[in-house]
Amino acid sequence: MSANPFFEDWTTPFGLPPFDRIAPEHFAPAFQRGLEEHRADIAALAADPRPADFANTIEALERSGRLLRKVGRVFWNLASADTNADLQAIEREMSPKLAAHYAAIYMDAALFARVEAVKGSAAGLDDERARVLELVHKDFVRAGARLAPAQKERMAQIVERLAALSTQFGQNVLKDEADFVLELGADDVAGLSEQLKASAARTAKERGLACAYAITLSRSHVEPFLESSTRRDLREAVFNAFSARGARGGATDNHAIIAEIVALRAERAHLLGYKTYAHYKLDNTMARTPAAVRDLLDRVWERGRARAMRELAEMQEIADEQGANDPIAAHDWRYYAERLRERKFAIDDAEAKNYFRLDEVRAAAFDVAGKLFGLSFEERHGLPVYHPDVRVFEARDRAGRHVALFLADDFARSSKRSGAWMSAYRSQEKLDGDVRPIIVNVLNVAKPGPGEAALLSIDEARTLFHEFGHALHGMLSDVTFPRIAGTSVSSDFVELPSQLYEHWLTQPQVLRAFARHARTGEAMPEELLSRILAARTFNQGFATVEYCSSAYVDLDFHALEHPAKADAKAFTQARLAAINMPAQIAMRHATPHFAHVFSGEGYAAGYYSYLWSEVLDADAFEAFAETGDIFNKDVAARLRDYIYAAGGRREPADAYTAFRGRLPSADALLRKRGLLEASAEA
Repeated sequence: MSANPFFEDWTTPFGLPPFDRIAPEHFAPAFQRGLEEHRADIAALAADPRPADFANTIEALERSGRLLRKVGRVFWNLASADTNADLQAIEREMSPKLAAHYAAIYMDAALFARVEAVKGSAAGLDDERARVLELVHKDFVRAGARLAPAQKERMAQIVERLAALSTQFGQNVLKDEADFVLELGADDVAGLSEQLKASAARTAKERGLACAYAITLSRSHVEPFLESSTRRDLREAVFNAFSARGARGGATDNHAIIAEIVALRAERAHLLGYKTYAHYKLDNTMARTPAAVRDLLDRVWERGRARAMRELAEMQEIADEQGANDPIAAHDWRYYAERLRERKFAIDDAEAKNYFRLDEVRAAAFDVAGKLFGLSFEERHGLPVYHPDVRVFEARDRAGRHVALFLADDFARSSKRSGAWMSAYRSQEKLDGDVRPIIVNVLNVAKPGPGEAALLSIDEARTLFHEFGHALHGMLSDVTFPRIAGTSVSSDFVELPSQLYEHWLTQPQVLRAFARHARTGEAMPEELLSRILAARTFNQGFATVEYCSSAYVDLDFHALEHPAKADAKAFTQARLAAINMPAQIAMRHATPHFAHVFSGEGYAAGYYSYLWSEVLDADAFEAFAETGDIFNKDVAARLRDYIYAAGGRREPADAYTAFRGRLPSADALLRKRGLLEASAEA
């Protein structure tokens, strides 16, 4: 084995991981040494004979395990964005080991006694240290530090098993996605855009298939195919395959895994004294209780469903006119929604894409960050990256000082899980010097051919802005302690910076500057711009229903007091029936591939958080709109100071109030979605 890069100080520019030297063989020994060093750090900390204080206990805890974090950040990012069989094997091995390792730390009686002692003598700490102490103490308690020995042992078993199950869940979904391909001939691509046909042709060639075209389960293929293919049978085949990820029977079926995860999470909550896992999880959020979450979902659901039923009726008229002879089904919705969009707003999505080149949309995102926060971005070439498609940009402030490194990984591939996300290879902190962040945005855009521009749908452009909002949350972070840096905030607050940033994409002055035709370079015609702006709330009934149904099912699974390995499929169907789910709309994330919730715990009992944060983001953007200037410097300064730069320094409600002067109501959300006028009658 070559020299292990993880055992060296990285001298690469900006301290970027030396991806060109890191190989799968390096991770196992690096994890092993990292675990050993972290255990030694914790043992020394717990046995420290000095009276516990913030510096020798909380700061020491924050400093501990640096090698383990260094290895883990690289590994888990690669395991999501560019995995292979070797990395997946390591993931299956390390997930339960790491879960057990951290469980042991948080249930260490001697260490917790020191944390308790610091909490009991916390007078005189500044606000940030007081907040970090509060969060550290809460983490210990919520992990089981106060449990009896037998309960601690059972808790450790649960945590370890959940880690293994979550890893298997995600790998099953990825395998189902990678294995499916729909082979098409020249007669099977009617209605498809030239861009999608070109992408499908490249896919067929890359996979060595004899067919002319091939469609995969990447959203960059699935969405435009369902929107444009005139072949109903093929739309149904693609829709069913996409919906059945993790639910095909056999080795990759996730139903049994879901049932076990839900049962173990409930048991974990009971050990900690909570009625259900939802009560446990939400106790650490802005929402606080399942009842508060359900109240918000209920308020939006009936309006969204009523709007969706009106949308369905309008689309059915078009289907009848075209002689479809069948009621619209779930695999038809996107196709007829596009026909309705064309009729109402004269917007051809394929033509509109010509004005949303990937490079220009990213330039727009950079420009907005410059106007709001004084950032500039310069591409850096020749740096080590983990895949040839990855681009690297340096962010600087108004004075030209380095702020962060930003990695953009845009294109879909079989080694990357579906969806889009932000992550960090290094988080900002100032505990031992000014550590600047290395942030990555991962998308799944269809890769163009050589010399061609990557064109985005409006939804894909919005996703780019969304993830860049998360990236800014990481890049602008300005705190001392890793515990509260960047996106380390409440799960129902973390989507505020990202969803808020989406608003600037569709502002007229942004579109006028950056929406230019891919071939001619001409600016978007004012008429088309007006039609796109008018269509901003189009199909919001559908969007609300597919999202809220997923949030309801997530909440309902985790509100079970005694799940006892319930039948996941039957339970999902029963809960959808209870909310009167329209048969013509599917959950945005069907339970067997609901990675947000079952491939890790980040959004478990918390998928509602996108909607909760949307209440905040809609109201927050109105703070700019009320001034008549979407780049108002005073509002932008408050936004940076109290939201983007502050990390978890304050309770979310306090942070938002510091920015806005008050808490929001849901009316701004309903206005944004165009649902205020919607009847509550289903």
